[in-house]
Amino acid sequence: MNPEDRLISIHADTVNHELLEFIRRSPTAFQAADQMARILQENDFAELPEEENWELVPGNGYFVRRNDSSLLAFRMPAGDFGGFQLFSAHSDSPMFRIKPNAEVVAEKAYVRLNAEPYGGMILSTWLDRPLSVAGRVVVRTPQGIASKLVNIDRDLVVIPNTAAALNRRLSAGCAYNLQTDMQPLYGMADAENTFLPLIAGAAGVETEDILDTDLYLYSRVSGTVYGVNQEFIGSPRLDNLQCAFAGLQGFLAAEAGESCPVFAVYDNEEIGSRTRQGADSDFLSAVLQRICTACGYGPEAYYRCLADSFYVSVDNAHALHPNHPELYDPDHQPLLNKGIVIKYNAAQHYASDGLSAGLFRQICARAEVPWQTFVYRNDNVGGGTLGNLSNTHVSMLTVDVGLPSLSMHSAFETAGTLDTTYLMEAMQMHFSTSVHKHGRSYELQFPADL
Repeated sequence: MNPEDRLISIHADTVNHELLEFIRRSPTAFQAADQMARILQENDFAELPEEENWELVPGNGYFVRRNDSSLLAFRMPAGDFGGFQLFSAHSDSPMFRIKPNAEVVAEKAYVRLNAEPYGGMILSTWLDRPLSVAGRVVVRTPQGIASKLVNIDRDLVVIPNTAAALNRRLSAGCAYNLQTDMQPLYGMADAENTFLPLIAGAAGVETEDILDTDLYLYSRVSGTVYGVNQEFIGSPRLDNLQCAFAGLQGFLAAEAGESCPVFAVYDNEEIGSRTRQGADSDFLSAVLQRICTACGYGPEAYYRCLADSFYVSVDNAHALHPNHPELYDPDHQPLLNKGIVIKYNAAQHYASDGLSAGLFRQICARAEVPWQTFVYRNDNVGGGTLGNLSNTHVSMLTVDVGLPSLSMHSAFETAGTLDTTYLMEAMQMHFSTSVHKHGRSYELQFPADL
């Protein structure tokens, strides 16, 4: 290992430790947004309630939350600004949601939790591993209602497989039934009517004051760094907390420029984003318009700002699988630890085009960060992500990128130990840069000392 690579590795060790701790503290989208809010507050960002008037001070940082699970942060430029430099990721991951009537007594002997799938998960990876419950409770208050985050921070339940001797289909590959096979074991029969009191105790409220809940199962398996040379990082919820964490670090490290930097993390990407806190909502457009209004900009200036903006939509990408190279386009096979992946799709499931990808490559080159490309095989439709959904509400030049990973939507995913650092450095450059449109050309103004 040469000295430069050694320095990169030492820095990546610190980054990966902080990333895994961030993920550990973020079992659901609610806790993820709360962690990001805490980090922003520690860096002197002030929270803006949506229901109050906003008085924005030049040079100061602010953030807004919606539904406790989505967050937008921005830093006001010191003077007039001409556009926005945006980043988005998502806070949610595939998991199981606890139904309102949570307890089910089975065969008069066991108590199961009644759970339904959220997002497209790899079901088999959720079986036979310790799970717990976290999320949000809504409680009665003297003034009305309020929400409180809750996490049963211990091994609580397991979804048990059937034994191989009782189900010979398992070894040949089993299609699990979501209603019958995927219900977690909570306790013996005497555990009936204890779940809600358990949640109340963890939330610090009385059971009778709980009006409703938004609770999810999450994996308790700890994240780790592995591989013969510590090349890989494995953890639950790398999709998409790895990108959210890296984007936030780049946002906080960025220099003030001529543009207004905006960091966005949305909930509900895994189920299509069509919620009031998702990317396919007015959350982003409302915040950007309120920023312009606070600066005295009218509608015309707002649309000029959008024309001078650049949006980097970030979600994990598919790295080449060591056992199944046939699933990939032979000329687009991203590798772990080889940099950020630019995603393309002719049907525009990804927002990248020649202009936006060209701008992003320039930013990566300035940051000295490697990049790769991904396109699905022609016989695989694939999925989309945040970029074009946001663009239906706030139209601007957008590129879809991500970090390469294996086993996406598993309860335990794998990524490269260097790639989080690459995204941090690229986003620091992105947030420090200004983009100006001149007819059919775009000018990039990079910070002098980056």
